[in-house]
Amino acid sequence: MDRRIFVSTRKGLFILKRGPKGWHISQTAFLGVPVSATMLDRRDGLTYAALAHRQFGVKLHRSEDGGKHWREIETPAFPRMKRSKNNREKPPTVSLIWCLEAAGPDMPGVLWAGTIPGALFKSDDRGASWELNKPLWQRPERVEWFGGGYDDPGVDSICIDPRDSSRLAIGVSVGGLWHSPDAGRSWTLCGEGLWAEYVPSKRRIDLRIQDPHRVVQCRIHPDVFWVQHHNGIFRSTDGLTTCREMAGVKPSHYGFAVAAHPTDPDVAWFVPMINDEARYPVNGSLVVTRTRDGGKTFEILSRGLPQQHAYDLVYRHALDVDDRGERLAMGSTSGTLWVSEDGGDEWDCVAPHLPPIYSMRFA
Repeated sequence: MDRRIFVSTRKGLFILKRGPKGWHISQTAFLGVPVSATMLDRRDGLTYAALAHRQFGVKLHRSEDGGKHWREIETPAFPRMKRSKNNREKPPTVSLIWCLEAAGPDMPGVLWAGTIPGALFKSDDRGASWELNKPLWQRPERVEWFGGGYDDPGVDSICIDPRDSSRLAIGVSVGGLWHSPDAGRSWTLCGEGLWAEYVPSKRRIDLRIQDPHRVVQCRIHPDVFWVQHHNGIFRSTDGLTTCREMAGVKPSHYGFAVAAHPTDPDVAWFVPMINDEARYPVNGSLVVTRTRDGGKTFEILSRGLPQQHAYDLVYRHALDVDDRGERLAMGSTSGTLWVSEDGGDEWDCVAPHLPPIYSMRFA
């Protein structure tokens, strides 16, 4: 069972370890620097951390010893693009590495990075070099994409099929769901059934302008996906070809984070917020919702979470579940970190004063 948690925050990386007396902060890195994403590559034990320096821009670091020492490596970057005389658009620049994922054992050394603006980068050599995925970047639908919480659209989710690492699915906020059967050489817009309440009614089912806040995949049943969309919770059982909206979700269907049980395709967890305008827990009561029947019903889990005057926002990458589906970790913009050892029935606050938390990853 995973006994470490990588916590990426606005002011550094915190590595929590579970000992005989519970969870404690065992290591820190990059203190004072925003860390947008962290990933442990379970194939070779290497750890990656994406930084967003205010002065120096986006950087990427790698550790070979579990986070004790770090070395800067190549950062995903757009190739040089000439601006024509009639084109006023500035050449694109990576402003944030939003997510990092490793391919499976069938593609050793291959990494993927999703960025803002909405682009996907691939490394074949453990991050020593990166290449822009041009087939996605050059899709004609990209002119329709726009920013959600950020000024520019971004790739916020990368799902890699455990049966075949060539099969990719990504979520673009705001730009919809995309699937590739061939390691990014071609892309298909998918997610029929999604709809958007933030556009005129004539365009609500336009797949090019859907806003998937977070997309996750069941590891053992990889055709099952859960999507926390801007205006609802959706589930797919056919590899994102179609999506079905979950009805009657209380206390709210709005949120950012979702975690999928690794072995049970009917189980998933969400963190509801009141709405887009307010972005805080309904009635100031922080809860996690869980479905154990494929979205037919939802349980409200609150034991150990603040139930009065709680205004925590849980970002899209700040909820994670371990490899057994038993332990969960959740962090909020208030800098509070909770862990559940029993699938969400009860939560313990293990770190109350961290910087605002961007991302959580079990290791």
